[in-house]
Amino acid sequence: MFYRRKFYIVKSEFVEKFNELFHEINLPNQLKYGSKLVGRWMMDRKDGTTEVFAIWEYDSYESYESIEKNVRSDEAHLKRIENWYNSQGGKAHVFKEYFIEVRNEALESTVKENILK
Repeated sequence: MFYRRKFYIVKSEFVEKFNELFHEINLPNQLKYGSKLVGRWMMDRKDGTTEVFAIWEYDSYESYESIEKNVRSDEAHLKRIENWYNSQGGKAHVFKEYFIEVRNEALESTVKENILK
């Protein structure tokens, strides 16, 4: 299995819109191509920002790469994303005004697989 964590720190005023993007556009497209969402959480950092992160599971790193290739080449999805960003003032504006940090990270288990079986 391959796991990744998609991590964001966003201005708290933008969290509702950001969650809308995830639920209405990004999640359905990820699931369409075979991504498995383990969960998505957020935490108010008490400084006007909110940490949001999701854990995704894939059969292998190669599976992750294949799914991401499909997601990024889906023209209808790309148009939905573009339209959403445009409705918020454009992608450059959103990243400049609302996103503090964005990371996409591979996760490594510290538990030996044979223990879980």
